[in-house]
Amino acid sequence: MTVPSENILVIKLGALGDIVQATGPFAAIRAHHKDARITLLTGPAYEGFLKDSNWFDEVWVDERPGWKNWRAWFRLRRRLKRGEFARVYDLQTSDRSSGYFHLLLPGSRPEWSGIARFASHPHANKKRDDMHTVDRQAEQLNMAGIEVVPAPSLNWVNTDVSRFGLEAPYVLLVPGGSAHRPEKRWPVGSYTEFARRLVARGVTPVLIGADADAHATGTVDSFCEGARDLTAETSFAEIVGLARGAAGAVGNDTGPMHIIATSGCPTVALYSFASDPALCAQKGSDVTILRRDLLTELSVDEVEAALKLH
Repeated sequence: MTVPSENILVIKLGALGDIVQATGPFAAIRAHHKDARITLLTGPAYEGFLKDSNWFDEVWVDERPGWKNWRAWFRLRRRLKRGEFARVYDLQTSDRSSGYFHLLLPGSRPEWSGIARFASHPHANKKRDDMHTVDRQAEQLNMAGIEVVPAPSLNWVNTDVSRFGLEAPYVLLVPGGSAHRPEKRWPVGSYTEFARRLVARGVTPVLIGADADAHATGTVDSFCEGARDLTAETSFAEIVGLARGAAGAVGNDTGPMHIIATSGCPTVALYSFASDPALCAQKGSDVTILRRDLLTELSVDEVEAALKLH
C-alpha cells in the first residue's frame, strides 16, 4: 500500500459555474501532488458529481454553519484539525472560507493558498477581482508554486443518456436562472419563438433546468409543440452527456451553461448588464457571448444567427 506523502485540502464550495471553472485547478493540484491524499471540501450538491473524478481521495460536505452555531463550528474545526493537512488550497476565497483558516487557531496551521490574512501563500494581486475566474485561479496557484494549470475540462465524465431517447438533431435550451435575478434572463416569449423555429427546421428543442426553473421551461414546452422538457430530470453528469450529442445550446448566464460549454457543445450564452462575461464567461471550444444591457433588446434573429445551425 502506498502511503501518502502529505494530506492536502482543496476548498471549493460552489456555485455550479464556479465548480466547473475550477476543474482546471483541480487537475493541476492533483498533478502537482501526485502521491498526496487530497480531500475536497464542497457543497452538498456537488459531492456525488466530483467523487467520480480522479482528483480527490475523499470528498467532504461543508455544513456551512451559521455564525452563531458554535457546535457546528467546533465540529468543523475538529475535522479540519484531524485532517492533518500540510497545505490548503482555498479556491473559494470568500469571507467564509478564509474564516476557516483563522478557525484553526490556536495551534499550528497548514500552509494556505488563498486570500486569508497571514496565509503562507497569498494570492497577492490587488486587482484579482478584475480577473476572469479561470485566470484568477491560475494566478493564485502560480503564486503557490503550481506553474501549469490546464483549462476547465469535463472529459473525465462518463455517463449514459440513452434513457432519454433523444434523437439528433437537438438543441439544448436553458431559459432559467436565479429566481432573484430576473434581469439575467432572456424573455420566455423569445425562447418560445426560438424553440418554434428549431422545430420548423426539424430540430428538437430540449429544455434543461432545475425545479426552480419549471415556470420558464414549462411555458416554453406548453407553447411549443415538439419541445422536450427535461426539467429536474438530469444530473450534472447527464447534462454533460446531452451536451456532447447536441447540435448546439442557447441559455442565460447560469450554472448548466458552464457544464454545456465546457463539454464542447457549440454554445450561445446570453448576458445582460447584470453580469460581466469578462469576469465569468463560459469556457469551451465553441462559445459565443451575446450581450445587451437589457435582454429584452436581444432579438430571436440575432440568437438564431449566432447559433449557426447547419
